[in-house]
Amino acid sequence: MLSALIIVFREVLEAALVIGIVCAATRGVAGRSLMVTLGILLGVAGACLVALGADAIAGLASGMGQELFNALILLAVVALLGSHILWMSRHGEQLARSADSAGRSVRSGEQPLRILAALVGFAVLREGSEVVLFLHGIAAAGSSAGVMLTGAGLGVALGALAGAALYGGLLGIPTRHLFAVSTALLTLLAAGMAGQSAKYLIQSDYLPALGYPWDTGWLLSNDSVLGTLLGTLVGYEAEPAGMQLLFYAAVVVALVAGTRYLRRPGPVAASPA
Repeated sequence: MLSALIIVFREVLEAALVIGIVCAATRGVAGRSLMVTLGILLGVAGACLVALGADAIAGLASGMGQELFNALILLAVVALLGSHILWMSRHGEQLARSADSAGRSVRSGEQPLRILAALVGFAVLREGSEVVLFLHGIAAAGSSAGVMLTGAGLGVALGALAGAALYGGLLGIPTRHLFAVSTALLTLLAAGMAGQSAKYLIQSDYLPALGYPWDTGWLLSNDSVLGTLLGTLVGYEAEPAGMQLLFYAAVVVALVAGTRYLRRPGPVAASPA
């Protein structure tokens, strides 16, 4: 039961963090709740399809199907997070000044609100798929269904509570600072996911590791509660591969440079003579 609880808690927490940060960053936007709910439902439906084909997925690519599947889902989430961050860097100040104005911009089609459904859907699909495949492995090892489901249920409840607590904390941040905080969190979250995708690709021999520069497992293990939380929030890895660091740095540099470019003031129109 404990293994199922830990696995499900970690995955639900990761999905809840993505959803909570995105919801806090887009509060006041008309139709936000509908798109987020739609994304959750689509993600759950996708995870159910993965459950139906768990045996086939796990056997793909010489037994590396799960790693490849996880890497592709992670990279899709990174792309969606990146596009969301860049959109918010241009329109975040408008949302902060007036929720009503933001709502009108959504209704007029200026904001691609559907990206929220896609982002949340991919996040839920990724975490739900991992839960399905991990639990499939636990069941194959001989764990009883009742014990496994009890642990999974507790993991869902604890992960959702932790995500709700983060969302509540973000709502306490003044609106004028919320977009800067959420952008920083989303950037680190995307970079961490990129690093994790590199780890999966290394495990499946599609990328070289490029060495392991350090090991801080003696100080903070990835299996500890704090290590798990930092791994989810900022991509902490006790013993990262060099390729993971390259992926992480590339995403951070690209998003920071992109947001700074988009926040530049536009050219001032010349006054009529």
